[in-house]
Amino acid sequence: MSLPVIEPVCLEGEGVTLEPIREDLAEDLWEAAQDPEIWHWTAHLNHSREFFDDWVASGIAGWQTGERNTFVTSTRRSGSGDPARVVGSSSFLYYRPDDDAVEIGSTWLNPSAWGSGTNTEAKLLMMTHAFETLGCVRVEFKTDRRNERSRAALAALPARFEGIHRKHSRIFGVGRRDSAFYSVIDDEWPEVRAKLESRIAG
Repeated sequence: MSLPVIEPVCLEGEGVTLEPIREDLAEDLWEAAQDPEIWHWTAHLNHSREFFDDWVASGIAGWQTGERNTFVTSTRRSGSGDPARVVGSSSFLYYRPDDDAVEIGSTWLNPSAWGSGTNTEAKLLMMTHAFETLGCVRVEFKTDRRNERSRAALAALPARFEGIHRKHSRIFGVGRRDSAFYSVIDDEWPEVRAKLESRIAG
């Protein structure tokens, strides 16, 4: 039985574009995935090109099946003339319209984009779409309990820490993990949105 489908959409901000994954973006995305520092706590997409291409194909199919909705994250052309470039990916997972809930996850960025505000604006775009277009009342996040960078970024949104699910899942290349769960609910969204917008404005 297929899950409800989120219609493909391109989410555009001042410095970031999120567009549904496509075959013609695969080469740039593969290049962005090559730094091993990305994959300490998440599935090792750089394991082989065959494994990566299977992930891309699954992401493309996911937009039709509702299994997941994978975006390619790109920086937009800057006023200084720097070209747009692909830097990573993020997804909507486990969309549950009966519960008005969705997860944002499977997020990764090339280290060149770390600390640049790219993740902050990408989260703002996806959360705005979840709360204000999909009508969600809850947006969920989870990460490896040992992933201090990811947990700090979620706390800074701010998302509410909800606890640890022990031996929650097995991640390719990482092994079995305890997952730290976080969420933002609709009552908190106006404050979270304002804080994210303030951080992006600098």
